[in-house]
Amino acid sequence: MRKNAFALIASALVVCGGSLPAAEPFQVAEDEREIRLESPLLEAVIRKKGYVSGVAGGSFLDKTTGFRDTGFGLDIVDWIMEPGSDEAYRDTLPDHMVYQFHNSYHGDTPKRSIEGPQICTKAGEVAPRVIRGKDFLAVQMDYRYQIAAPGHKTGSKWTQTLVFPEGKRYFVSSDRIDAVNSSDAMFLRIDMPGHIKHNRGDTFSHIYLSYLDKTNTPGEGEDGVIPSTAFLADFPPDAKFNYRRDKAASPPERFIRAYRLRDPDTGREGPWLAGMTLDPSVVHEAWCHQRGYVCMIEEFGGRPVEAGEHFSAAFIVGFFDSIDQMHEVYDQYAGHTGLEVSPTGWKLTKLPSRME
Repeated sequence: MRKNAFALIASALVVCGGSLPAAEPFQVAEDEREIRLESPLLEAVIRKKGYVSGVAGGSFLDKTTGFRDTGFGLDIVDWIMEPGSDEAYRDTLPDHMVYQFHNSYHGDTPKRSIEGPQICTKAGEVAPRVIRGKDFLAVQMDYRYQIAAPGHKTGSKWTQTLVFPEGKRYFVSSDRIDAVNSSDAMFLRIDMPGHIKHNRGDTFSHIYLSYLDKTNTPGEGEDGVIPSTAFLADFPPDAKFNYRRDKAASPPERFIRAYRLRDPDTGREGPWLAGMTLDPSVVHEAWCHQRGYVCMIEEFGGRPVEAGEHFSAAFIVGFFDSIDQMHEVYDQYAGHTGLEVSPTGWKLTKLPSRME
């Protein structure tokens, strides 16, 4: 009798056109400090206060495997910079804007900040906005730089867009600068995918750099794969595993930087966590060196920019089961430098040819 009753109820729902509401693909919880999002495949936190920009460190969870990122955050943003030294006017800069070089942290290449502060550590607060679409969830935030080097204006605008497509173990992101200053080689410094915290390689087993054949150190990194044992002692960014566009014969076919996660307690290997720059030609320099942690700085741009112009880069960041899978996903999105989003949808874009 009970079975017949359930059957009658189900039939009535069909006849009347009724149905149970479909489950939302993303759950979002928001408070004054952060946005927490969850899908059947991922969890992530975007902070509003404190250490801001990108996805918060340790919050990016791959539900398929149970592994999380093991750094300070993903797609984390710093200063607007250019080549050259700030030695002539360092005494006029706040300490966090001074760029020391000839050291193990920065190597021997002089660089200087055009505008600051370093967004991740000094901006203090941003106002990320959630955008819901039919099959995605996006978060967008921006910030106007408030400090400038002598001879420069303040007010260039950084905009970051993060899109989480339904059913994927990765997100699509873009960082864009709308410049109020001119420069012969302006670039933005970010962490891509992010730094790697570890104790003698306990949290990762290997690093993959798709461009390594152009910058290889003999005896290390065959096929772009470097064992964690190469990062047991500190070394400067320009000592090895460093990519510079001006030293490469041509941009690599793909620009992928990834690390294979490892459980520090059991040694069990997990997925690869990758950051993919979808147009290799925008990369000015990319570091992968040890300085207490594996530092994965990336600088994009490095070309002439006039006041009133913009430049940007687009990325895929997420979890992958193999290098072949990374290549397959990369090739689906390759060639793009920007990202647009609205409630009706999202799309990757390309810069006008003059800006390439």
